[in-house]
Amino acid sequence: MSRRSSACVAAVLAFLLFSANGREIGSYDSQPAKYLGVEIARHPTLSLGHVVGRIPALAERPAFVRDRHGNYRSAYPLPSALAAGGVAWTLSKLGVVDLEAPLAASLIAKLTASALTALTIAFALLTASRRVSFAHAAFIAVALGAGTNLWAAVSQTLWQQETALCALMAAVLLLADPSPTVRHVIGVGMLLGIAGWARPQLAPVVAVLALSMPVRFGRRAIIGLIPLACLALLAIGINVSWFGHPLGAVPALESLHPVVHRTSGSVSTSPWLAAAGLLVSPSRGLLVFSPVLAFAVCGLPAARGEGWGSDLAWCVVAAVSEFVAYSFYQVWWGGHTFGPRYMLDVLPLLVPLAAAGLPSIVRHPAGASVAALALAWSIGVAALGAFVYPADLWNTDPASVDLYHERLWDWRDSQVVRAARAGWNPSNFTLFSRAAFRREADPIGKRLR
Repeated sequence: MSRRSSACVAAVLAFLLFSANGREIGSYDSQPAKYLGVEIARHPTLSLGHVVGRIPALAERPAFVRDRHGNYRSAYPLPSALAAGGVAWTLSKLGVVDLEAPLAASLIAKLTASALTALTIAFALLTASRRVSFAHAAFIAVALGAGTNLWAAVSQTLWQQETALCALMAAVLLLADPSPTVRHVIGVGMLLGIAGWARPQLAPVVAVLALSMPVRFGRRAIIGLIPLACLALLAIGINVSWFGHPLGAVPALESLHPVVHRTSGSVSTSPWLAAAGLLVSPSRGLLVFSPVLAFAVCGLPAARGEGWGSDLAWCVVAAVSEFVAYSFYQVWWGGHTFGPRYMLDVLPLLVPLAAAGLPSIVRHPAGASVAALALAWSIGVAALGAFVYPADLWNTDPASVDLYHERLWDWRDSQVVRAARAGWNPSNFTLFSRAAFRREADPIGKRLR
């Protein structure tokens, strides 16, 4: 089987895995993109006025914001909603989904997120297979797709990350080519632009990888910065037009932290504590929930040996830059969620590093055994997120983690243990029902017939 065929199979299998729980795992943050995707397909429009008209209570949520002209807008970037709009329009035209079905918006959000995250896994497989055998590349793809919160969170609804990480992983794949064509370089610039627009928090990663192109490939690679700059200007232009600020509604959302998260602002006064929390907090640490990712560190010697002409060194710098940026963010735990949220942004950057270091690990029986155990734990924890959260109630019981931050360090009551003791979420498989595909029957129409 060819590399491309294997990637297609991986995408299909990943999509089935991500969809297996049959429900959308949403949050306040994901609702604007979820509804806007359907609005784009139905009207089309980039306004949420019709949605707020049908569900007035949404107007009270900070993520539904009035722009300077009085229109309701999503407080978050457009790419995820645009992707969902494409999926909604296609399924509607094919007659697969009635966009007025009660659960249609949730179904579209789930399918879009699952499909984009499945593509991320396919791109990861192709990236890893540039350096290692198919078996090793498959291990990395399984670890990324089934052993991280790409399964339990990113693939479950429109968080922004599903679009951003898909574009970023595709860019990492193209940058793994030591002799890219001009077309590839332009593609990298476009993909980085999409990733940065979909998730502005990725600015450190985008900046580092953009800089890597002229350094690695020479002045001809500067042409790749043109689509990146164009997309950045487009995003800024929309933000200024709608909200009068280059960052759009972000400043307004950040101003809510003192009330919602009981913090003094956005910038952390204890970055070392935040850095430790991002990695080893019992309820938010990346290495607690996905210890299999620790093996990416074994790729550091290869990154040092290959130098700045290789993609590895730049991936290291980009990942560290993003980690440092999140360490200075007050709300590093990501609000009410399952496990790590923000550190998921560095996962595509770890794929080539894992590929460079994995052979040296599994060469020895002890290393292979440890890797297998780490993968098993990671998959088990991710499955808890997919099939249990938020039935564990950890974020709110006995008190909101957004207000009582000491709970993030409570090893006796970690979110993993709580989820393992809780039963399956009663909402599982609800999207496999008629209500997700067809509107409710009209009882008056039934009587007339």
